[in-house]
Amino acid sequence: MMMAYHDDEWGQPVRDSRMLWEMLALESFQAGLSWRTVLKRRAGFRRAFAGFDPDRVAAFNDTDVERLMADPGIIRARAKIVATIGNARAYIAMREKGEDFATFAWSMVPDAPVHNHSGQVLASSPLSHAMSAALRARGFRFVGPVIAYAWMQAAGMVNDHDPACFRYAACDGTTKPASPRAG
Repeated sequence: MMMAYHDDEWGQPVRDSRMLWEMLALESFQAGLSWRTVLKRRAGFRRAFAGFDPDRVAAFNDTDVERLMADPGIIRARAKIVATIGNARAYIAMREKGEDFATFAWSMVPDAPVHNHSGQVLASSPLSHAMSAALRARGFRFVGPVIAYAWMQAAGMVNDHDPACFRYAACDGTTKPASPRAG
């Protein structure tokens, strides 16, 4: 499961607004836990959060929060659940003001993907601090610099694949993904 996620998804540039919002929500749930924990529950999250349809999630109320708190298919953390609902509302507010979520996110990284040549995976960066602040200014919650950095990695805004990894070149935003099983 983790290998498939690495080989097929992690770091691949994502430019779809709804998918970026889903990825941000999942990264928020990951805070303090392993990614494996979230990945094992991804189908449960998609079911519980109406396919991560921001319009439907924004309409969730206190009854929905209690339903989600009782759902064993997701991570039952009230603050994260409430933040996800609030973030759906922030996403919609951006859209209603004419600000596309993907355009906003990628405008924060104009030279994307940012390549981390240090050989070390960072927890945050000056860019993730700026992204976090910009998200918070738009009403998003549970989007600190560490969560923002993990989201930027997952969505391909930052390429944190090791330079020796077959995915490094594939996730530079210009090259088609290579198959790890080829050759």
